[in-house]
Amino acid sequence: MPETSSDIHKSVMLTESVDQLGVSPAGKIWVDATAGMGGHLREIVRRCNGSGTVFGIDQDKTALALCRQSIEREFPRVPIRSGPDASAKEGSSENISVSLLHGNFSDIATLMADCGVERIDGGILADIGVSSLQLDSPERGFSFMSDGPLDMRMDTSRGRTAADIVNNISEKELADIIYIYGEERLSRRIAAKIVQSRPLTTTAELREVVASVVPRMHASKNRPADKSHPATRTFQALRIAVNDELGVLESFLRSTIKILAPGARIVVISFHSLEDRVVKQIFKEFASPCICPPRYPICTCAKQQELKILTPKPLQPSETEILANPRSRSAKLRAGERVVKEP
Repeated sequence: MPETSSDIHKSVMLTESVDQLGVSPAGKIWVDATAGMGGHLREIVRRCNGSGTVFGIDQDKTALALCRQSIEREFPRVPIRSGPDASAKEGSSENISVSLLHGNFSDIATLMADCGVERIDGGILADIGVSSLQLDSPERGFSFMSDGPLDMRMDTSRGRTAADIVNNISEKELADIIYIYGEERLSRRIAAKIVQSRPLTTTAELREVVASVVPRMHASKNRPADKSHPATRTFQALRIAVNDELGVLESFLRSTIKILAPGARIVVISFHSLEDRVVKQIFKEFASPCICPPRYPICTCAKQQELKILTPKPLQPSETEILANPRSRSAKLRAGERVVKEP
């Protein structure tokens, strides 16, 4: 059988994430909210050992199609549906099923409700990174390593593209995006050069414009060389802006924690400091039993703790995994467990 994209893709922190999720053959509901090509999802199905209901959500239809193929290859007896309409177990004696849903993971509550699921009693996993399929496909426009259209949409069926942003917003707005989301100190210089060079329609054009004003940092006595390409931070910033990644992540986290049943878990893998900061802050908010100002002598807020943090410090990939998959090096994993009982 020829090698496919789903075979090449390496799921980050596969064992650690599913361990933290606590998957077991207990007939519970499990959700991979960013199913991609199915690496984490297949491991969840494997550990269910024939008992459970597994949902996979992704906004990339191409990835979902590859995910389905990989599940069919590895679990030929497991019934798979592609939405809420068909019966998950129709015509099968299996006690496990997989449902693949096209949508943004921030809409998880609605997607689950459409499938008749109000509470998740197992757990929910989200890997926030861009998949290898997207990075390695020039036509998607995520990477400056090859030439392609300036797109960067994770869901290519809707929304504005990177080209729309680069060519239409003001220089100040563009500089703010590059500075805030890319943490690029030369954001104003880059934005000015981009505006001067408009229109830009390909990744190669944008890469060259950025490289012309961002010098590579060479090693010195007190500073190691910067190994990243000069365009790295600008491309990251545009991708985050195109997909509203931080806003979507916050919406997902708040929705997810609310639909978890007591004892169910949430596991999130993020890949840069902005994402990890959002996860850390929201976990802390839901884990706090009190939001009264420190000066109050007694608690008057009546807030309940809703989450128990299982990872006081984020877990990170092992050295072995980083050597095998360098793209995993920036990953951080945080996990929590729902603790408050419903009234």
